[in-house]
Amino acid sequence: MRSKFEAGNNLCDNETNLFTLGEPMNPTLEVLFQRRSVRAYTDLPLAADHRETILQAAFRAPTAGNMMLYSIIEVEDQAIKDRLAETCDHQPFIARAPFLLLFLADYQRWMDAFDFAGAPRRAAELGLPQRRPQEGDLLLAMSDALIAAQNAVIAAESLGVGSCYIGDILEQYEVHREMFNLPRYTLPVTLVCFGYPKRETPPGLAPRYAAEFILHRNQYQRLQEQDAQRMFAPIQERYFSAGNYYNGAQNLAQHFYLRKFTADFSFEMSRSTRAMIRAWCAEEE
Repeated sequence: MRSKFEAGNNLCDNETNLFTLGEPMNPTLEVLFQRRSVRAYTDLPLAADHRETILQAAFRAPTAGNMMLYSIIEVEDQAIKDRLAETCDHQPFIARAPFLLLFLADYQRWMDAFDFAGAPRRAAELGLPQRRPQEGDLLLAMSDALIAAQNAVIAAESLGVGSCYIGDILEQYEVHREMFNLPRYTLPVTLVCFGYPKRETPPGLAPRYAAEFILHRNQYQRLQEQDAQRMFAPIQERYFSAGNYYNGAQNLAQHFYLRKFTADFSFEMSRSTRAMIRAWCAEEE
């Protein structure tokens, strides 16, 4: 695979973990390029104005047709936080997050509004089809939810509030549906922890794969075997220079395969998401 960038024109400087664009960065770019996941928080509750700003930033996110096909649940009950720390792959720091937001794909609000307004009946009168949300509507609502979540994360970073995405909310669908009283056309997409970072000096930025492996021009290009080692080099140098791979793995790709791709939580996530999609797309109520 040939690089899509000229030699030396890579946005990521692996020596300093800083991004260099050839000119001073504005404050927005500084926030984007310096953001890192934070899992250790002080005991301070978030200031009320910080909480409100984070939420308002989420509400201003781009949204399909201005429908805002998502809802946000602020999780305040400590008992629910404690349970999420277990159901989301046993991560105790979730229970200690001062501010916890669950982002849902949500078509239920619109389906209720359609029914209130007699929209299906009017469609029938006009000889037009009636329908329920299907796979495309789900993906669109998931996109809305994730865009809103990222707006919230970047707003938080700009305020000095750390954050961490919890993808494991996709597991245990039946449990989470009951916990949050979720109706049919709502699904958990991501959970985000927020809090003031406990460490005064943040850790170095995690390296990213070089742009030549991520950015394609006009058509997709498959990864070539000879390039895999180069692609993994920044991660290898940062985390696995001593070869401390997981459970007998012999290289980095094997490590991720064994630690992530074939882990129990990965199978549960797939089972859970299949159950979500079946419930969303079922023919009958």
